[in-house]
Amino acid sequence: MKPHVICHMLSSIDGRIVVKHWPDLASMRGEYERTADTFDADAWMCGRITMEDFAAEGDVPKPAPASPLPRTDFVARKDAESYAIALDAHGKLNWESGAIDDDHLVVVLTEAVPDAHLAHLRERGVSYVFGGKQDIDFARVLEKLGDTFGIKTVLLEGGGGINGSFLAAGLIDEVSLLVHPLSPIHISEPTRRS
Repeated sequence: MKPHVICHMLSSIDGRIVVKHWPDLASMRGEYERTADTFDADAWMCGRITMEDFAAEGDVPKPAPASPLPRTDFVARKDAESYAIALDAHGKLNWESGAIDDDHLVVVLTEAVPDAHLAHLRERGVSYVFGGKQDIDFARVLEKLGDTFGIKTVLLEGGGGINGSFLAAGLIDEVSLLVHPLSPIHISEPTRRS
């Protein structure tokens, strides 16, 4: 069964979502997390770029397994109280363990990922699910997360690409948007323009 998806974001008044150079960052993040806690979600989901902050740094040796690994989902643990879900279609992120803080890590991949990366995830105790052959079918992934791990509510905390993909597919059930009253003069990063 598809979990309830809440897109939970923090934005400046002019629509920026990259918070690294914002003043009073600790206070903003605290409010963001306090608000997130009110949803009682049992999982949070981010894309590869956001998840880089939680992944292992540098290259990790990944020897190829002795025999090819099947392209079936791998469940290292399904009794966790909460889950961190990393959307990493091409298997670019490396992990130290199967958890981020106290949240069991589940990586969403495509079937194009090399066997060596699957072996790396298994060795670290990281669960993974396949979202498609070359591209991720987000509806299919949500069904798998609900059915396999019993996830009922997911906080979608992606960037514009991931959030936009979920929105276009009609998969967002609720939006939580915290708007911080910052203007461009308070932020040192440039504004992206089309």
